[in-house]
Amino acid sequence: MSDDKNIETIASVLKCGEDSQAAIIAPDGESFSYGELREQVSRLSGQLTEFGIQKGDRIAIVLPNGVENISTFLAVSEVATAAPLNSSYKFEEFQFYFDDTKAKTLITFPSNALEAIEAMSGNMSHITVGFDGDGQLNFQLERKGLQSDTSSPPSDPDVALVLHTSGTTSRPKRVPLTHFNLLTSMRNIVETYALSKQDVSLCVMPLFHVHGLIASTLSTLQSGGTVVVPPRFNPLGFWPLVEKFNVTWFSAVPSMHQALLARSKNNQPNIPPSLRFIRSCSAALPPNTMRELEERFAVPVLEAYGMTEAAHQMASNPLPPFDRMPGSVGPGTGVEIGIMDELGNLLHPEQKGEVVIKGNNVTHGYEDNPNANEDSFTKGWFRTGDEGHIESTGYLTLTGRIKELINRSGEKISPREIDEVLLDHPEVIEAVAFGVPHATHGEEPAAVVVLNNSVPPGELVTYCRTRLADFKCPRVIRVVSEIPKGATGKLQRRFVAEAFLKMENS
Repeated sequence: MSDDKNIETIASVLKCGEDSQAAIIAPDGESFSYGELREQVSRLSGQLTEFGIQKGDRIAIVLPNGVENISTFLAVSEVATAAPLNSSYKFEEFQFYFDDTKAKTLITFPSNALEAIEAMSGNMSHITVGFDGDGQLNFQLERKGLQSDTSSPPSDPDVALVLHTSGTTSRPKRVPLTHFNLLTSMRNIVETYALSKQDVSLCVMPLFHVHGLIASTLSTLQSGGTVVVPPRFNPLGFWPLVEKFNVTWFSAVPSMHQALLARSKNNQPNIPPSLRFIRSCSAALPPNTMRELEERFAVPVLEAYGMTEAAHQMASNPLPPFDRMPGSVGPGTGVEIGIMDELGNLLHPEQKGEVVIKGNNVTHGYEDNPNANEDSFTKGWFRTGDEGHIESTGYLTLTGRIKELINRSGEKISPREIDEVLLDHPEVIEAVAFGVPHATHGEEPAAVVVLNNSVPPGELVTYCRTRLADFKCPRVIRVVSEIPKGATGKLQRRFVAEAFLKMENS
């Protein structure tokens, strides 16, 4: 594998693989060797440059999982900044993300992402990607954006990727991640799991999320290994893919692991000897689920801890022969981890407080959000918003979240975003959204509202679905006469959530 010190950009990790080695395999589609992928990415990067795209430009990518997505991301990050987005967003969400990232271009397939295309401003260009008759990937400039004299200057050229993370009191925050941030995280992951060119990763997480993009995909490419990337997670066809392609590891959220367990109870899969370990991240893995996974599938299950601001991984349970502890996310993986009190003092082992981190993988700060940066960085440490303690062994245990994000199968949802949609309804006076426990997803959004006039709750749910992606929509909305507030008149989500659960359980 190439020396990381000589690697400056994400696309340079393609030098880590041998020309004939399989780099990306789409089970029902195209596949690329490392030599072919290097050639594809180089050509696509050149096309983007010919279209006038330059360093610092923000390029929105709305594509399903596949070789096209990975190749497009690598090409974009080589000449500009990639901003991958969830294709299930609605028109208004796309408008927000395009505006917030200052996206100059949108890349899609020719015949999908219609709401994203409709949400484009007149200043944005539109590019489509697809295979030509010779099996080569090509970009097509469908629309050249209008040039504006008032357009903002290019952003930081060192930023390879910009993503959003949700806040509890504001709209989603913009997280810039440099090539160095990402390469550091990838190296940490490779070292944690001893990845090599013999490894085959099955990527079932979406590529607009750091979990799928950094852990499953880019880290595997940096190790010189192979990524198998189906279009989506399918419990029915999962184990046949593992067996067919001699998969050595895969990473997923707990809800996916639970789906595999549920299916295996009536149909025990054939686990190939190639499988080395199973990784779980992006949401808490119940200890009983971990034990059941190991018993059923006979391989180590390693729970990890990651977040967007850290370019994904911060801690992980190690491979055997080292201990893996159910209920713990393990020690730091090339990342300094501490526990801090509200005054900014670092606490001793076993003391509970806010989890803080330091490392070259950590973002230098949110963009255009000085208040969030002031709240999130203390004495050089980044405050994660998670509560926990560090055992004397150095293993980190998370005990809750200080921030009020809703964590649905690893997707972080801002309750304030749901509030704002509900408050746009003409009959809604007050609205508070929050997370409630869910057996499969960990948490689900729910909400309570105060109304002017009677409106069926089902109508409000339908209203949310026209404005929000399905995973953000509250499944249950309760109408109340009054929403409890604190002494200053501020809504207290935690108390509202507790009252909601009592009402549901009574």
